[in-house]
Amino acid sequence: MDKLEKLDIENYKPLREIVFEYLRQAILDGRLEPGKRLMEIQMAEQLGVSRTPVREAIRKLELEGLVVMVPRKGAYVADVSIKDVSDVLEVRMVLEGLAASLAAEKMSDDEIKELTAICNDFKLCAQQNDIDGLIQKDVEFHDCIFSATGNSKLNQISQSLREQVYRFRVRYISRYDRAKDLVDEHQAIYEAIVKRDAELAYKCGTKHIENLTNHMMEQLDIYSQEEQ
Repeated sequence: MDKLEKLDIENYKPLREIVFEYLRQAILDGRLEPGKRLMEIQMAEQLGVSRTPVREAIRKLELEGLVVMVPRKGAYVADVSIKDVSDVLEVRMVLEGLAASLAAEKMSDDEIKELTAICNDFKLCAQQNDIDGLIQKDVEFHDCIFSATGNSKLNQISQSLREQVYRFRVRYISRYDRAKDLVDEHQAIYEAIVKRDAELAYKCGTKHIENLTNHMMEQLDIYSQEEQ
């Protein structure tokens, strides 16, 4: 079991919600990897809580599809097939293009300044080989673009899709040896938005996710072979 930290329960939220949010994030950021068995007693001890909120959290995570219950064996972090990841990225490719094109039409001057700063930080992280920084700034980059669309439904759908592959991106971006390509792709999207060229922004946005898809498929295939 990966080491979990004791929770700060000095919080206005119910304990079951604190435990749920913590475990959910641990799955999404890869601390609890796909296939990992979730043992209630051990987790409760590590988190400094009773078994009840842990059990309730696991049930809720099962409803979200992040945990699976195996008869007579217990709870496990859900794995995702290569096809699952491919399907999600296929949809996300279209959504990213749409968001970039809408952002080119709607992004405010203040939001452009924010996007500029994020792009600069992303370049710096790439130069310093700061993987955690790259991941964080990548999230901020796409969040800024989707926020600028002003479309709450588009934001909601995209967030759900991104979370489904986020834990795999954390694992495989550390193997990514073409960080400069990511910088260039972000820069192309950024420049299209600044130029207010919606058509170009759409093309750059979809191409960026297409490249991500190809890379992740390669890495997932390599990983599956290593596991055999």
